[in-house]
Amino acid sequence: MTASRMQAFVSFLLALLIAMLIAVVEGGAVARADTPAAHAGTRSDAASAAQNEWEQGSRSRDRDEAAEHDDASEHDDASDGEDDDADAREEEQDRRSVEEYFDWDKDWRHPFSRRHPRIDRHTHNDDVVNFGRDSDLPAGATADSVVSIFGSASSEGDAGNLVAILGDTKASGHVNDSAVAVLGNVRIDGPVDGDVVAVFGNIDLGPHARVAGDVTAVGGAVTRDPSAIVRGDVQSIGGVAPSFDRLRPWVNHCLLYCRPLALVPGIGWAWGLAFTFLALYVFLALLFRDAVARCADTAETQPGMALVAALLSILLIPIAIVLLCITVIGIAAIPFVLFGAFCVGLFGKAVMLAWLGRRVVGRSGQLGHPAIAVLVGGLIVLALYVVPVLGFLVYNVLGFLGFGVVVYTLILAGRARRAARPSAAPHVGPTPGGAVPPSGAVPPEGPVPPGGTVPGPIPAAAAAAGAAAGGERPATAATPGAGSPGHFIDPALAATLPRAGFWIRMVALLLDLLLVGILMSMLHHSSHFELVVLAIYGALMWKLRGTTVGGLVFHLQVVRVDGRPIDWETAIVRALSCFLSMVVAGLGFFWIAFDSGKQGWHDKIAGTAVVRVPRAMPLV
Repeated sequence: MTASRMQAFVSFLLALLIAMLIAVVEGGAVARADTPAAHAGTRSDAASAAQNEWEQGSRSRDRDEAAEHDDASEHDDASDGEDDDADAREEEQDRRSVEEYFDWDKDWRHPFSRRHPRIDRHTHNDDVVNFGRDSDLPAGATADSVVSIFGSASSEGDAGNLVAILGDTKASGHVNDSAVAVLGNVRIDGPVDGDVVAVFGNIDLGPHARVAGDVTAVGGAVTRDPSAIVRGDVQSIGGVAPSFDRLRPWVNHCLLYCRPLALVPGIGWAWGLAFTFLALYVFLALLFRDAVARCADTAETQPGMALVAALLSILLIPIAIVLLCITVIGIAAIPFVLFGAFCVGLFGKAVMLAWLGRRVVGRSGQLGHPAIAVLVGGLIVLALYVVPVLGFLVYNVLGFLGFGVVVYTLILAGRARRAARPSAAPHVGPTPGGAVPPSGAVPPEGPVPPGGTVPGPIPAAAAAAGAAAGGERPATAATPGAGSPGHFIDPALAATLPRAGFWIRMVALLLDLLLVGILMSMLHHSSHFELVVLAIYGALMWKLRGTTVGGLVFHLQVVRVDGRPIDWETAIVRALSCFLSMVVAGLGFFWIAFDSGKQGWHDKIAGTAVVRVPRAMPLV
């Protein structure tokens, strides 16, 4: 926000504040002026003057009428009676006009009585609201609202609104407003001044139903008695209400008690679903026996790291989805990410059941098979599901830990594969004399001495040390390796250099950030795109020079951990992954300080590391 915009905004706030203060002061003065005490004298004087004027006018009219009666005595009795009636009506109308006009107390006490008549008739104490049980309004009683959440709402009296969520709505009395049921049915057998709505439920209109508004059933059907009267429209959208009728017993007996299962009638489908998933877990244990056993071992030996992996996974999956949406092209990968997370969670549940079952049946013998352990553990968990509160707790804890166990086992497997992979070494061919130098040695430079004697090979570590001491660099370190244009040190040699720590990398990043900010301010561009420009700048520099300007100052270089040169794909992936490291409160960058390989999240995703190059080995 620029300075001019800030000044305009502050000026607007000050003007608004002053206007509010003036309105409050003037409103208070008007309120004091309109009180009955302030107008008592005025009302009394005006009323007495009007009353005297009205009485004098009445006397003069009486005298005139008497005179006219004496002069017009020839009129018949019928005409005199009509004139008397007209005069009496006129006098009565004048009297009512004066009384209504000067009825100050009534106008002051009830200024909104004609606009909101129901507010005067009902108070907030008239509401009937219940959670987890039914709400009933008996005959002869009056309530502004009758509401039930996870229960039914019924009324035989005079109700304003009748609402039931996950329950039925029944009305045989008068409903002043609307009757609504969400995930429930509606039964009306009385007058309803408003609408009748059922969301995923059916509507039944009895013979005494009188609906002034519309009747709408979303996901249900409308049954109407021939004697029922509906002044509005009758609509039925869809027809899936019976499936929600089966859900209601589970809500009443399981959800309200915080447990997945219960020993009550009406929820047989829930038990069938639970045993179906248990059979699926047993099948996974039969199909992936070794994987289930390995994950169960991880759950026993490293439960803490599995918990950390679960927490990080829950944080990173939404962030990854957002990043995929930002790239637009990655939107097509979102269904695969979600499906992969679902499969990991399903497999993790089987692993946790196997871990629990192995504590009962053991690991050895035929009973030690992962499928048997899953079956035993599943039966134990089903029994725990029936216990209130504990059932939901067990269900969520097992799913959460299972997800983390599978993720961390995959991380351990990846580390094991990288450790077993042979380190890349520069190719050294046979010497002219036919001898092959040992692995990791660098053949000496220069021509072969007379007599065919070849000097002994120079170890790679000694060559690197000599280069660091200021001597000549070996041939393999002085020029880029084959297929690695743009890199000023060989990738294989860079892998042997020490890793850069957290602080030196952050200072180098700060220099790059300042450089990009200065350039954008000189070009008069908006600062909102500074991070995007910084990512583009980093990707270009990593590919073309292997480092950035900040890295050149502190002699840092980005290398791949597999010894290969950095290509465009690696540079782009590393640049995009920096957003992931930054968005979670910078945790991906702080990871460098605690990781054994001094890698951030973006380094681990791209397979890179940052090394410190000796100053004797120039980067430019």
